[in-house]
Amino acid sequence: MKKEEFRAYAHQVVNWMADYMEQKENYSVTPNVTPKAIFNQIPSSAPEKPEPFEAIFKDFQEIIVPGMTHWQHPSFFGYFPANNSEPSVLAEMLMATLGAQCMSWITSPAATELEERVCDWLRDAKGIDSSWKGVVHDTASTATLSAILTAREKATQFQINEKGFTGNEQFKVYSSSHVHSSIDKALKIAGIGVKNLVRIPVDKNFAMIPEELDSAINKDLEAGFRPLCVVSALGTTSSTAVDPIFEITQITRKHGIWHHIDAAFAGTALLLPEFQHLIKGHEFADSYVFNPHKWMFTNFDCTILYVREPKFLVNTFSMTPEYLKTKLDDEVNNYRDWGIQLGRRFRALKLWFVIRSYGLEGIREKLRKHLQLAQLAKSWIESEQYLELLAPVNFNTICFRYADSGSTSEKLNSLNESWMNSVNATGKAFFTHTKLDGKFVIRWVIGQTDVEEKHIRNAWSLLLEKLEDTLQQAKN
Repeated sequence: MKKEEFRAYAHQVVNWMADYMEQKENYSVTPNVTPKAIFNQIPSSAPEKPEPFEAIFKDFQEIIVPGMTHWQHPSFFGYFPANNSEPSVLAEMLMATLGAQCMSWITSPAATELEERVCDWLRDAKGIDSSWKGVVHDTASTATLSAILTAREKATQFQINEKGFTGNEQFKVYSSSHVHSSIDKALKIAGIGVKNLVRIPVDKNFAMIPEELDSAINKDLEAGFRPLCVVSALGTTSSTAVDPIFEITQITRKHGIWHHIDAAFAGTALLLPEFQHLIKGHEFADSYVFNPHKWMFTNFDCTILYVREPKFLVNTFSMTPEYLKTKLDDEVNNYRDWGIQLGRRFRALKLWFVIRSYGLEGIREKLRKHLQLAQLAKSWIESEQYLELLAPVNFNTICFRYADSGSTSEKLNSLNESWMNSVNATGKAFFTHTKLDGKFVIRWVIGQTDVEEKHIRNAWSLLLEKLEDTLQQAKN
């Protein structure tokens, strides 16, 4: 592609992008496609000859876009959001244009120093102890794995990295029974093994019970195991339950084990001063992760891992062959040593654009709006005789279901699943589910960048309409 062609096509693409962001709510949230429908529209072999951009872009619009789930749609209420914003998208374009590989200070000094600064900005704005330092990762899965590997190496004086496992480690890792699956995966990759994950019981609000944690650790110590790490949740994936950080930290300090705080989604709420009490005691924990790409209007992917003592993280991952050495290595951060990846994208640019474009005040305003909308939707559910909430609404995630005393648990699970699927099939809104105490629960997450009251009102009307249809079908 010639430079003058690039300029013309870039204008065309940006115009399409702007139209999409203005008109995204006019799309069906989820596509009406069957498996292989997209695959079969794409030629079975790659083209031998160059194809014109016009043809490529036409196929993008006619084949790809109709097969997309529109995560930025204001009626996307499933999973947790992966929301974006105009300044974040513009920064992503600049990142791609610069094409920088930001593994070391010398490979991109501005990228390294901006990363350190924006991590400090968010640390201070969230009330995290000022001595902690942050690093940008791709996802919380990678950051949590990095934290667990660091806990492993600190506990063994970095000998597993050097010599491998002896077979006698007998590590145990602890989390609530509502732990995110990324913890299981991290234990697999770290060589600790999923069977050595101890799932601690939770209370009626689905938060870890500290006394049960302390008891489990003591039992394992008596049995000859080696407690390694506790993963607490500031907002579980199923219900955004909040584990008691302060009490857990007292236990981990007593036993001298690593405490990692998983705040992947709900950690953004700490930008609001009224939520910062939730992290009381964190200053004696060891690591903390949250995802700006979930609820801080910074498009995927962008995660920040904070650590109390960076030296343990760096010593776990640092590897400097001759061809990467520079005379400045002792004076700067080489973030390639702060995680798994050698090659690193310039993700801090997105954070910088978003924080400066909204200001902390603007971000807080949006967060509070989402929280208010969640309380409004909660009030509607509470007003319906046969609907029930299954968990506290700690943030902006509502767990609810239809329930009547005359139906079995199995029938209620089936009915609620059918209800959710019938709503999703319309393409007008999208919900996902979880199970709490064996009950099928619909999750309503209100956190899209541009969600307004009209969107949740439309979703509520749709829910009631499809519930009536589902109940009628169940009678027939």
